[in-house]
Amino acid sequence: MRIIAGIRRGRTLTAPEGKATRPTADRVRQALFDMLLHAPWGGRDCVEGVHVLDGFAGTGALGLEALSRGAAFCTFFEVDRPALAALRTNVRDCQMQDVSRVQASSVLKPPRASTPCGLVFLDPPYGQSLPAQALTALTAAGWIAPGALIVTETGRDEPAPVEGAEILAERAHGAARLWVWRQG
Repeated sequence: MRIIAGIRRGRTLTAPEGKATRPTADRVRQALFDMLLHAPWGGRDCVEGVHVLDGFAGTGALGLEALSRGAAFCTFFEVDRPALAALRTNVRDCQMQDVSRVQASSVLKPPRASTPCGLVFLDPPYGQSLPAQALTALTAAGWIAPGALIVTETGRDEPAPVEGAEILAERAHGAARLWVWRQG
């Protein structure tokens, strides 16, 4: 697993042992960022200069990819100890400590935000209906900016992560399905 593009292109990322963390595959991240940058509703402004939230961060691959591609800042949420160790190692090895913060807390019970985020990645464990719970908690704590892009990875056969959202894009990649919508 590595950073695909940007200033840290090619940087190898560490992942914890075992199956508790399921990092987003390089090809899926490439497809996602291609979509963000080239879709009619997307563009460079979706990533560059934006504050990003990487919830259920695991290795931090999504947030680090965004930082490598010009995001202004990323807040990572993770609670699993081995994943936290890998995440902190990856942030350090990518030299992104000055533009990121690792929250060793649940995205389901976030602290109050100081800056709302314009791009939110949620890659929770599959099959537990966690995206809707996380969005409710993040919205209440002020983490999501009006009009923010929300990107969620679910299992391929799971329904849309939130009801009533106008889905901008939906793509299946292997066992995963990516969903993108704009927060109202």
